[in-house]
Amino acid sequence: MVPKTDSPAPLAPTLRFEKRAVRNGATLVAGVDEAGRGPLAGPVVVAAVILNRRRIPDGLNDSKVLTAERREALYEDVMASSIVSVVAAPTAIIAELNILHASLWAMRRAVLSLSVPPDHVLVDGNIVPKGLPCRGEAVIDGDALSLSIAAASIVAKVTRDRMCEIMHCEEPHYGFASHKGYSAAAHFRALETHGPGRYHRMDFAPCIEADTRRKTGIMIGPLIPAGWTRPAPKPQFEFVFETASAA
Repeated sequence: MVPKTDSPAPLAPTLRFEKRAVRNGATLVAGVDEAGRGPLAGPVVVAAVILNRRRIPDGLNDSKVLTAERREALYEDVMASSIVSVVAAPTAIIAELNILHASLWAMRRAVLSLSVPPDHVLVDGNIVPKGLPCRGEAVIDGDALSLSIAAASIVAKVTRDRMCEIMHCEEPHYGFASHKGYSAAAHFRALETHGPGRYHRMDFAPCIEADTRRKTGIMIGPLIPAGWTRPAPKPQFEFVFETASAA
């Protein structure tokens, strides 16, 4: 007997949002997603993907529910069959704009960098970046609902993981290859021991605390004053990029 469960099996992403956009007049629909908003170090990476409707790889899903091996295989399939653009916002951009607006900056730039311009963009989350060249639609949990966004999530995640491998080669004492810059215990221990490195986000509280403790020699407790909060987000900047017209 199969045991009953109160939780239905999660549904795989589909082309429902893409087909709705086509019914409303779109021809080419791009999915956009990011990887790396939460880590303490490294870039935030955004991918924009226009799937080839005749060559959609089997098994596309939210990158978070896939194994690393499966992500790598699907990454190769997506790159071979789709129109793809990838943009990484480094820590300098994150510090200047804050992490939210750095992500939106990279999303807009990724869409503008597609070799074939889309006429509808599906964005994972609840915010559409300003200045897109076409209509944008925010899809909450889009990487689990839309095949185009799922493909973008895989490309962004694999790209960022590979960048973290390079970061690890340059600064192996932080262990970027394993935790990818996220708030793992080993990462916090490395921050306490070595202080922040070249890839750490110095506008993030744990990095500020570690840097202050390192410089003052005081290794007990956070040194950010009680009640400290991040400054209010700056207005989203408008960036203008020139793109070649379609042939």
